[in-house]
Amino acid sequence: MIKEINILFMKNFKSGTFINQGTYKSFQPALINNSWVIENMELLSLLSQADRHLGRLDMYSEYIPNIDLFISMHVIKEAIQSNKIEGTHTSIEDALLDKEHVSVEKRDDWEEVQNYISALNKAIESLKEIPFSSRLIKATHKTLLKGVRGKHKQPGIFRTSQNWIGGASINDATFIPPIHNSLHELMSDLEKFAHNNEVFFPDLLKIALIHYQFETIHPFLDGNGRVGRLLITLYLIEKEILKKPILYLSDFFERNRTLYYDNLTRVREKNDITQWFKFFLVGIIETAKKGIDTFDKILKLKNDIENGVQSLGSRSVSALKIMDYLYQRPIIDAPIVIELTKLSAPTAYKLINELENLGVLREVTGGKRKKIYLFDKYLKLFY
Repeated sequence: MIKEINILFMKNFKSGTFINQGTYKSFQPALINNSWVIENMELLSLLSQADRHLGRLDMYSEYIPNIDLFISMHVIKEAIQSNKIEGTHTSIEDALLDKEHVSVEKRDDWEEVQNYISALNKAIESLKEIPFSSRLIKATHKTLLKGVRGKHKQPGIFRTSQNWIGGASINDATFIPPIHNSLHELMSDLEKFAHNNEVFFPDLLKIALIHYQFETIHPFLDGNGRVGRLLITLYLIEKEILKKPILYLSDFFERNRTLYYDNLTRVREKNDITQWFKFFLVGIIETAKKGIDTFDKILKLKNDIENGVQSLGSRSVSALKIMDYLYQRPIIDAPIVIELTKLSAPTAYKLINELENLGVLREVTGGKRKKIYLFDKYLKLFY
């Protein structure tokens, strides 16, 4: 028996239907697990460019020694920017601090960023055993909302009531997602589309469509935007388009926030999926280029510092141990230096002073005790 496949030309795309629910209209998105036909030549050109730049970025995973040292900072920046889109404001410096060093008024925002980092890291690790699926999405959402402001909004559970976006109430909402009774069908369709190998559709367009569809379904009571952006990296990792998690689009989305939301809305209201695809691919291209530039600057900085610490003689080995730590977490204090190097306290303080003189560390507390130092030049590469 030949399985019937629904062939969908993008120019004929219908995003869904607004359904009268009495006092409001919810949006019921069309199913996406179809065979798609691309007709737009500009889109094909952007797709080719995105594939090329993403391939160049992925090459860094192979030839940069110890690339895992530098990935944690990419994750921190992604967490900050994704949360910023939702109205949370935490600086990179604040995100690096331990909880007790964060001011009380900033602590809620700090905790949400830490949860995002934890959720992303756990999800990437889980991909070794769990496929890109509703199960993985729910587990990621549960980590994201654990103990933070959304902790009472059913973490890890698809909603069982109506939600809405914008407005003080559902009556003045800017967008009302589908009713909860249809979530199982919609998420099942999304999952099948992600793993449909029977028909060809370029993976970058596939995850662009998955992201749009997920944000339209809005399956959780809270945290949908952050989870939806996490899915992009998880999909690229699972499909082995990236060997390491080194591409994150939240910075691009945050810098183009109005366009981001406008293009998602344009799909629903004008059936214009092509414009969303173009915007998404431009994001891939710009982010990949920026990632390549950042890695080039990291390698140059690393080389310059390694040449500089040679002047420290016997302490250069200890200095390099500190550098390996700083590439992962560019903030440090004397107790950590002592623990890493096994040096005596006086020698550790002398080494810190020498790293300050070399321009590697900058003291940021201004106090005489419990001083904290930043690896300033490295941090600036992520702004």
